[in-house]
Amino acid sequence: MDSKLALYIVKRVLLAIFTIFLVITITFFVMKAIPGGPFLSEKSPSAAVTAALQAKYGLDKPIFEQYTTYLTDILHGDFGPSIKNRGRDVADLIAEGFKTSAKIGLIAAGVAIILGLVLGSIAAVFHDKWIDKVIMVGSTACIAMPSFVIATILLLVLCVLLPVFPANGNTAAGLVLPILSLSFYPMSYITRLTRSSMLDVLGQDYIRTARAKGVSPAKVIFKHSLKNAVTPVITYVGPMIAGILTGSLVVEKIFAVPGLGKYFFSSITNRDYPMVMGTTIFLAIIMVIMTLISDILYKIVDPRVDLG
Repeated sequence: MDSKLALYIVKRVLLAIFTIFLVITITFFVMKAIPGGPFLSEKSPSAAVTAALQAKYGLDKPIFEQYTTYLTDILHGDFGPSIKNRGRDVADLIAEGFKTSAKIGLIAAGVAIILGLVLGSIAAVFHDKWIDKVIMVGSTACIAMPSFVIATILLLVLCVLLPVFPANGNTAAGLVLPILSLSFYPMSYITRLTRSSMLDVLGQDYIRTARAKGVSPAKVIFKHSLKNAVTPVITYVGPMIAGILTGSLVVEKIFAVPGLGKYFFSSITNRDYPMVMGTTIFLAIIMVIMTLISDILYKIVDPRVDLG
């Protein structure tokens, strides 16, 4: 590893740590600024019971003392106990829900990458033909629609009008539509990235030389063109995976998937502050780490990138 790359990695890691620190700080103080509290409801406990509960969870201490305590606990991987899920730690609930969220998110990412590369390559090879125009129109339409809109359409068409799939995400068949909902946008974006990059590569002199030498079209496309055109996709994969995992919360709610989204939305409704903060910080950490990995891989895959 050369010194320039090592210095770049160190800078990116320090920036990632600082970003996570800012997210923790902003999330903490925003949650504290929201009116009300976790113990206020239609059947609120008495003042004495409320005071005892606040003392139990450390909510009676000065705000900056709560902040420093929370920071210290976070450094030890302790997100604190859930207020509404009695006897459960936030970290345990996040780990439990994230198993399902990660599974559907990674499958959706795999589907998006594979189909995006294939469709983008086809569109580039058949540039300005009818199939290129169909793919571009379809990808543009999917990019214009958020995942929750696509999820609603799929739910209406394939669960209500044509009951092909169950509307509940508790079974393997029930996870098909959430996976498709999460994969449409990134698949469309990768399709456009691949097409644009492939068109640029196909116009290079070495591709013309390979064709003039009689190299087969398949070898030109898969060995020479796609290999060099995939770099922009690599830079997108990290943020894409993080975006799918964070965006899956709404989709999980639509299809009643027992993932992290279930705990996130219930914690907001119940004002479970430790759970809201823990989930937000956890997803922010994933976003920062995946972006960091993507940036580093970009330089490793393409040494021509100037890090200066």
